[in-house]
Amino acid sequence: MKKFLYIFLILFLSTSNVIAHTSHYKNLKKIEMEVFRDGKMIGYNYYFFDKKDETITVKNQIRFKVSLFGVDLLNVEGYGIEKYENNKLISYKSKTLQNDKKKFVDLIYDSEKDKFNIKGSSYSGLATTDNIIGNWWNHRILQASSQISPISGSIKEQVVTFVGKEKIKLYGRLIDVDHFRLTSKDMSTPKDKRLNFDIWYNSKSSMILKISYSRLGYWEYKVKNFR
Repeated sequence: MKKFLYIFLILFLSTSNVIAHTSHYKNLKKIEMEVFRDGKMIGYNYYFFDKKDETITVKNQIRFKVSLFGVDLLNVEGYGIEKYENNKLISYKSKTLQNDKKKFVDLIYDSEKDKFNIKGSSYSGLATTDNIIGNWWNHRILQASSQISPISGSIKEQVVTFVGKEKIKLYGRLIDVDHFRLTSKDMSTPKDKRLNFDIWYNSKSSMILKISYSRLGYWEYKVKNFR
């Protein structure tokens, strides 16, 4: 039964993706996510949406800081801009400062080759168009076979597994969700670079509402508000 539900959900996401992208996101202005580490709110991840004709631009802002005894162990601040035309990604640019290290992505769709041309701090080269930018606003990440890091441009193959239907409490609201687990296909990847996320998706809003993972603590990204 679980396998059947998983196949059904993937098919549902696949067939509803175009509708969600052109009808749901066109009316969306902002998604506000808060970032938690070990239960403490340490920052935010905001997405801003702008639609003109058949072009959708998504701007991303992220900032969080982990400190111990007054010393900053992890300080991240960055932004990114995704641009879509007729539901196709045509460009993505980002700059991130992680502690004192600069990371970036500059991606352009090459129509002649029908591929993405990526210049990034971790990878430069071509990528197939079935890759998706690994940002949490887009539920298409649950059906993709690989993703492009929104921070460094690296490409990682992934496996998405349906865990089950659940109810989660989010900012005082009890919400029906579908629980997925997203992991790296190549499990020989070093742990600090491996994909290993739990994701809770709400089909009513076509939105990922919560993400969690463990890496030097227990991290959670929660959607506080969207409009």
